[in-house]
Amino acid sequence: MAINLDKLVGFHQNALKIRNDKMEVIAGNLANANTPGYKSRGIDFQKAMAQAQQSGGQSMTRTHEKHMSGGMVSSTEIGFRIPSQPDTGDGNTVEVQRERNEFLDTGMRYQATIEFLNGKVKGMKKAISGGQGQ
Repeated sequence: MAINLDKLVGFHQNALKIRNDKMEVIAGNLANANTPGYKSRGIDFQKAMAQAQQSGGQSMTRTHEKHMSGGMVSSTEIGFRIPSQPDTGDGNTVEVQRERNEFLDTGMRYQATIEFLNGKVKGMKKAISGGQGQ
């Protein structure tokens, strides 16, 4: 019986990628917190996960060494956030406390997914070895 790793970890692989992308966007927002006119950006995790699940992990094959690889750096849609506080006068919409909270929340969820996957891998190793050793 073959083990399909995509079925086992595919959802979590997508979740890790999207959460990584989200943390990069938040880091960019925090880096531009004092930049006049900067508009805060964000990623809708639910929407991005739905898109990732629909794509079904389709990939392209590289047929020549000079061709670009088929893997996309990011297919996550990045949008602008709607500020919850009034404009401060410089046109910047970054809300530092909100960004920090989002970053911490996303980081904790990323770590939880890593821990879950580590547990899955340990379980597979144990099943393969018949419960013998580590």
